[in-house]
Amino acid sequence: MRIAVLSSEAVPFAKTGGLADVSGALTKALHAEGADSFLITPLYDQVDRSLLSGTFIEDLEVEWRGKRPRIPVWHSDALIAPTYLIEASHYFQRGKIYGDVDDFERFAFFCRAAIALLLRLGDAPDVVHCNDWPCGFASVEMRARRQHEEFFAHTRTVFSIHNLAYSGAFNPSDLWWLGFSEYTSDFMLKGAASALKAGIIAADALSTVSPRYAREIQTPEQGYGLDWLMRARSDRLIGITNGVDYEIWNPETDPYIAAQFSVDDLTGKRECKLDLLRRFDLPQEPERPIIAIISRLVGQKGYDLIRKAAGDILDTGAFFVALGAGAREYEDFLQSWHDAAPNRVGIYKGYAGEPLAHQIEAGADMFLMPSLYEPCGLNQMYSMRYGTVPVVRATGGLDDTVESYDVTTNKGNGFKFGPYSASAMLEKIREAIYFYSQPDTWVRIQRNGLTTDNSWSAAANKYLELYREVAGTSQNQVKSSRQPE
Repeated sequence: MRIAVLSSEAVPFAKTGGLADVSGALTKALHAEGADSFLITPLYDQVDRSLLSGTFIEDLEVEWRGKRPRIPVWHSDALIAPTYLIEASHYFQRGKIYGDVDDFERFAFFCRAAIALLLRLGDAPDVVHCNDWPCGFASVEMRARRQHEEFFAHTRTVFSIHNLAYSGAFNPSDLWWLGFSEYTSDFMLKGAASALKAGIIAADALSTVSPRYAREIQTPEQGYGLDWLMRARSDRLIGITNGVDYEIWNPETDPYIAAQFSVDDLTGKRECKLDLLRRFDLPQEPERPIIAIISRLVGQKGYDLIRKAAGDILDTGAFFVALGAGAREYEDFLQSWHDAAPNRVGIYKGYAGEPLAHQIEAGADMFLMPSLYEPCGLNQMYSMRYGTVPVVRATGGLDDTVESYDVTTNKGNGFKFGPYSASAMLEKIREAIYFYSQPDTWVRIQRNGLTTDNSWSAAANKYLELYREVAGTSQNQVKSSRQPE
C-alpha cells in the first residue's frame, strides 16, 4: 500500500510532544513492514539541515488565496522512509511550531501544499493519514477533491486524534478566504470554526492513540463538546496504542546515557543514577529513590496533585526530578519547591532536547504520570524500557499499557491509581517505595517492564489492517465490526 502521513511535527525534524514521536516512528515502522510509506511535514527553522539530502522540488505550485506561489520542497532519508519537508519561510520560520494567532492559516497552507505535492509526485496514495487538528484541512479537502479529480478518486483518509482537547479553533469568517466556506457547518463548534471537528467529519476512518481513550472521548467528561460526534462515528473509530522506537529508546545502545545496561545486566543503571544526581546538583546518595517527571507543565499532567502532595512526597525520603515548560503557575511551583528543598528537588524548566530526557529515564527509579487524562502517553513505555518503574493514574493509554504489580503472581510492570486525588497518588508512590526497599522484588518489577513489548511493529500492523479496510470502502461504508477494543 502507498501511505502518505501528514503531520505538523515529526521526530527527528521538529518536536513539541508525542505527536512528533508517533509521526516519525509510524512512518518508519510502516516502511519496515513493507508499505510504501512517506511523510510530509513543514520545514521549520529549527530543523537540523544535516538531516536533509537536498531540494526535491524547487517550484511546487500551490493555489493559495487567489495566487499561485511556488515553493521549494526538501527531501530527507533520515527515517529511511522518504520525508518531504514543505518550505514556506513566512509560515514556518518563526522559532516555534505553535502559538501564533494565525496558526490555522499556517497549517491550512501546509495542507494545501501537501496535497499539491501528492499531485506532483504522480502516484496517488491509497490512504492519506492526517494527524490532529493541523491536518483537519487536508481531510476536508481530500473529501472534496476526490469527487471531481480522477487522481484522488480511490484515495481514502484516516484521521488520527492525538488529543481531543486541542480543536484548532479560529474565526468562522476566515473560512471563505481559506476556501472552505462551502463546509462551514462541518467546522462550526461552539461559535468558532474547528479544524479538528471538520477533519473528524470528513475522514473515512478515525483512529486514536489507545483503546481506552477511544472510549473516553465518547463521554461528556472527555469529549470536549465533541462526544456526540465521536459516538455518532464510533463505527469508524479504533484505538491503536502507540509504540516505542527501540532504535532510539534502548538502554543497550543509547549514546546519551552514562552507562549502558540491559534486562540481563542492570549494573549500568546505578551509574546512570549517579550521573543524573550530578546533573541536577543533588547529593550523591544513590540509596534514595529518584522520582521523575517529564512533561508539559499544564493541568492535564497532574501538577495540581503534585503541588498538593509536595511535602508528603519528600517525606517518603525520595528525590524528585522534573523536566518541562508550560504554565507559569506550575513553573513557579517547581521553582519554589526547589528553593525550599534544593538538596531533594531538581528542576529543569524548558525543553532541553533529547539527551536529558534519556538521562532522566535511565537514571530515575520511578516515573510519575498522575494525568487528569492521557490519550496514550509515551514516557511510561520509555520508562519500562529503562528499568524505571511507572507510577500512573489509570486513564487513557496509561491504563492500557501499565499493569499494576501483584505480589502474589509477581506480574505487573508498575503501579496505578484510579481517583484523581493527591491522596490516591501518594498511596501508590508509597507502595512503590515500599517495594523499592526490597531489592529482589524491585528488580523483578524492573525486568517485567524491560521485557514488555511496546514496539512499533504491532501497532504498524494494526494501522495497515485499518488502511486496507478503509481503502476497500466508500466514504459511507466502514465495517461496524471495527469497534474500539
